Amino acid sequence: MMSEEVLKVVFPFLDGVDLASCMLVCKHWRDIARDDYFWKCLCAKRWPSICKRPNPPTVSYYRLYQNFYKHKPRKTLLPPRISFDDLEFFIDIWTEDALLYSEVVPGSVLQPGIKIPSSGICDMLRFHLEGTEFEMTIPVEPRFTVPLMQTQTVSVSVLVGRKDSNKVARIINKSVFDYIDRSSYRALAFDYLNISPGYPFVSGIRGWISLLFTEDGNESVMDVFGIQLDFCDVANSKEEVLWLLDMLDWK
Repeated sequence: MMSEEVLKVVFPFLDGVDLASCMLVCKHWRDIARDDYFWKCLCAKRWPSICKRPNPPTVSYYRLYQNFYKHKPRKTLLPPRISFDDLEFFIDIWTEDALLYSEVVPGSVLQPGIKIPSSGICDMLRFHLEGTEFEMTIPVEPRFTVPLMQTQTVSVSVLVGRKDSNKVARIINKSVFDYIDRSSYRALAFDYLNISPGYPFVSGIRGWISLLFTEDGNESVMDVFGIQLDFCDVANSKEEVLWLLDMLDWK
């Protein structure tokens, strides 16, 4: 068996993974590798300032390295406290002089998305709709046309209601569709969410809404066949979206 003196010379040159592996060889090696001096050397390479104190800021340098040497995997979210069956979305879209769309959309309808129309959809938009991110999409029936934003302003408001508590929260407040993505045939608008004061460190989260339109050969108007709502800045799954909605400032 390798002598203790030799191990004490070799161990300081190992990285954390190898040193931890040495602890699995036998009890003798484990007892030597647990010496906090070796782990202090490793901590000094990652966080030099933390080793300027005479004592470790935690129970030991071994414990410090064990807890912080790598990113922890994301924890699984707890089940959301609300469901899409509890929600309904109030969506209003208008130009400067006319109301184009005004519907109350049940959450159970908005959540599953839509079937992609068989024709008139560009490949980029088809790829977007078939993506893995959680985006809530509804068909527009009957369709409506929207003039290009250069000629007329088009605005949107979205409120969400909770049927379980009879409260309402704002998602988008009369935002303008001021960006047209011609490559994927979408017009986009956004607004910053009003988060409940119970979450003081959560801010700057945007809610996005998109008008989905088809290629019809007329470049002066957009033939809208669908509306999409998402929070892909921070929420990319059904559970994450429900938790985010639960954090809104409900009135």
